[in-house]
Amino acid sequence: MSQYHWEAIIGLEIHAELNTKSKLFSVAPNRFGDEPNTNITEVCTGQPGALPVLNKEAVRKAVQFGCAINSRIAHFSKFDRKSYFYPDSPRNFQITQYDEPIVIGGTVIAEVGGEEKSFAVHHVHLEDDAGMLKHFPSFAGVDYNRAGVPLIEIVSEPCMHSPKEAVAYAMAVKAILQYIDASDCNMEEGSLRFDVNISVRPKGEAKLRNKIEIKNLNSFNYLEMAIEAEIKRQIWEYTNHSGKSAEEVITPATYRWDPDKKETVLMRKKEGAEDYRYFPEPDLPPILLTADYIEKVRAHLPELPLQRERRYVKELQVPAHSAFVVTYDKPLADYFEEALKETKNAKSLCNWLIVEFAGRYKESGKNLATSGIPAKHVGKLINMIDQGIINGKIAKSVADDMVANPGMDPEEIVSRNPDYKPLNDQGEIEAFVDKVLTDNHQSVLDFKAGKDKAFGFLVGQVMKLSRGKASPQLVNELLLKKIEN
Repeated sequence: MSQYHWEAIIGLEIHAELNTKSKLFSVAPNRFGDEPNTNITEVCTGQPGALPVLNKEAVRKAVQFGCAINSRIAHFSKFDRKSYFYPDSPRNFQITQYDEPIVIGGTVIAEVGGEEKSFAVHHVHLEDDAGMLKHFPSFAGVDYNRAGVPLIEIVSEPCMHSPKEAVAYAMAVKAILQYIDASDCNMEEGSLRFDVNISVRPKGEAKLRNKIEIKNLNSFNYLEMAIEAEIKRQIWEYTNHSGKSAEEVITPATYRWDPDKKETVLMRKKEGAEDYRYFPEPDLPPILLTADYIEKVRAHLPELPLQRERRYVKELQVPAHSAFVVTYDKPLADYFEEALKETKNAKSLCNWLIVEFAGRYKESGKNLATSGIPAKHVGKLINMIDQGIINGKIAKSVADDMVANPGMDPEEIVSRNPDYKPLNDQGEIEAFVDKVLTDNHQSVLDFKAGKDKAFGFLVGQVMKLSRGKASPQLVNELLLKKIEN
């Protein structure tokens, strides 16, 4: 049975640290990057007799997220203890929500391949984060600064069927969290982490097979690669052990992603709910929310990424996928809007942001929104192209200079560099065209014989002679005219 006869079933658990000033159950600062074990209280470290007190701002942010995805907000929810023994868990249990979560259901809409798709959320619950193990050459230590940081865990239904769908869903969730200012979503700092559950079954089979969980993925790239690798691994296992029952071939387990080997690696066999010995948290009262409170939170929601994306498509005629790429990253979308004050060509601006400038920052890991290049300078660059002051090729060189000198105005960059002055002298361009036609007689014959690529070659030769400064439109016109004559 080939890979195309199998169907993947994917669900995501997204852990988002909330950007409250203090932790979920203590007054300790919720801050990343401080000296180890400085942002802690007796509650964070599980000292005997220390009692948790709920952070109401964390509750508000959880409700906000639920309202943003059209969930049902529970008027009654409670906390539970989830027992596990690990050095980064000072109490030897996590305070979470098991059977009465604060947010139930909901829908996340994301763009996949140019089309909007809806993904169902099962529930969202509040919980506190664990500390961090830090490994050194001769010892390991525990930093409890993160212990007690508020999290919401967003649990999807098993409703995705490809890595691209899972990534699109995760990107859409990240965008919502940013737009409502619930989390900074900094994946490098661990503010946003993904656990993914994957099973595969033959197409047409109705029941779900055993699933594998991959823990703690912290980038969209790793998320996509890990899902792809695990789907292939499970298909290989089923195909090569066809004599065994499906339950024997894949047993529930927890894996991790090894980015060097580009494969999933077994961590441990899967625990069941009974292993965690859930029971109601005795030191915290239930969360009781009124309808009035929930509606007030809903009424103050900002413009959400889906609304902004649809506005860009409808009002600015930006392609759907480009609009999604811009809006999923709120700082970039805000930058885009700022640049629109300078230029009206939204389509071209969008392309320059997500292709040209994004490509220039790819290796460094930086991004345009924090580059120091003013948004109005990018808008000016677009205007200069549209007005014919520079052509596309020169514009790319100007963009390189803007990246190297973030504060410099593109108009000043062009005025200082004589090579950036476009060549519009028809007589000079015509001389280049004549030379190229004389030197490349076979390409002329090929074009006349119907080989369109030959014409592109001729254009390229003229642009090469003009050092990229000739107007492409004028080059095309002159070549066609002379070839036809």
